[in-house]
Amino acid sequence: MYFLFILSVKSILSSVIGSSFYNWFKNTQIGIWFQSQVNRFMDHFAEKHDIELARTESKFKKDYPLIAERLEYLESIAHPKCGIEEFDGYQDLIDRIEARDKKQK
Repeated sequence: MYFLFILSVKSILSSVIGSSFYNWFKNTQIGIWFQSQVNRFMDHFAEKHDIELARTESKFKKDYPLIAERLEYLESIAHPKCGIEEFDGYQDLIDRIEARDKKQK
């Protein structure tokens, strides 16, 4: 219990010190350069992995909430969640596996 308390205090102090350092660092010349490099990398990453698609979907849900709600409903009923036991041929497959196991013993 004492160990968890120390970890919690350490985490809180680290975040406060890190936040204070960043508030000072972002106004220095090196901080401005570093932030521009991070922004450039994040733009490249978003372009490479097509993150704009997520933003577009979010904007669509905001602009057309009723259509978005209908789409979510249709997606939820289109692929019902079921166990593997409910698929056709499941029992046949289990029988084949058990027969092979018996032959190997």
